[in-house]
Amino acid sequence: MDINEWLIELTGNIDGFMYTYILLILLVVTGVYFTIRTKCVQIRYLKDMFRQVTEKKHVDGEKSISSFQALMVSTASRVGTGNIAGVATAIALGGPGAVFWMWLMAIVGAASAFIESTLAQIWKIRGKEGEFRGGPAYYIEKALGHRWLGILFAVLLILCYAFGFNGLQAYNACSALEYYVPDYNENGLAMIVGLLLVLMTATVIFGGQKRISVITSIVVPVMALAYIAIAL
Repeated sequence: MDINEWLIELTGNIDGFMYTYILLILLVVTGVYFTIRTKCVQIRYLKDMFRQVTEKKHVDGEKSISSFQALMVSTASRVGTGNIAGVATAIALGGPGAVFWMWLMAIVGAASAFIESTLAQIWKIRGKEGEFRGGPAYYIEKALGHRWLGILFAVLLILCYAFGFNGLQAYNACSALEYYVPDYNENGLAMIVGLLLVLMTATVIFGGQKRISVITSIVVPVMALAYIAIAL
């Protein structure tokens, strides 16, 4: 067994153990706990959620974004190829009943997402230029009082996005084109697609919060409608 096969087997075993015995149970238990503690906040405030999404942006300078734009940024960071391929795989292996359990998990998990977002709002800080910054790294440092743990979380998250999530999305995009373009890898198109993805990503990210929110508020609805249309 060479090093590549060993690494694949090792990561597969770790992944299987974590998702089967730890993460799945932890997510369910945490979701049920917060659902009970918040008295089903995801259901009680459903009407208010729709009202918040459709309300106009508060007048707080050019750097403020609307609730809808904030939702689209959050959706863009959560939804990926795993949400598409994962759903299809679950239905193929588990049958139509898998849809019910995915719905149930989405409802239960919404309480955990609400708590996570609330903590981010409570412990966020205002930057020198008036922008807000927050998230798990901040409330781990400030609420729990463990700065080293917040820094460790931030570093690990950066590594995951740098070498995991974004790379996986780019790989899937290139792999999808391989089925439709003859000699895709031989004629250098993979490199061109990769460079285009880098250029588009850099254009969005270096445009700051405002550009990210504007672009995601356009791309995410189109992506969602296209996905629904294809599924139908």
